[in-house]
Amino acid sequence: MNRLENHLIGVDQGDVILFSDFDSGGPMWSGHGPRLVRSEVTFETPYKALPSVQCWLSMLDMSNSANTRMDVQAENISLTGFEIVFRTWGDTKVARVRVAWMAIGALRYEDDWELDL
Repeated sequence: MNRLENHLIGVDQGDVILFSDFDSGGPMWSGHGPRLVRSEVTFETPYKALPSVQCWLSMLDMSNSANTRMDVQAENISLTGFEIVFRTWGDTKVARVRVAWMAIGALRYEDDWELDL
């Protein structure tokens, strides 16, 4: 659980087109076996502590001639951003993917300060 201990809470969100491989014959559409795409996201304002980040598919275009397999995750979460990771495997053919995301966490106060020891 991410406990927020101040009253200054930030919510950042977005929608990212990860790829469109149908027209170009890219690996998500024409490949087989394990495949992945990473996309870096930078928060509008850095958080004070690691935020809670969620990702979900907001658009998916796939072939109906193969099995549907996919995994979407937020990885490498930091105070300033994270990576969206989309994975598929086997004979799955993915034409296009868009992923929405939301980050919620504590922000710094205007008069916060830190001691360097």
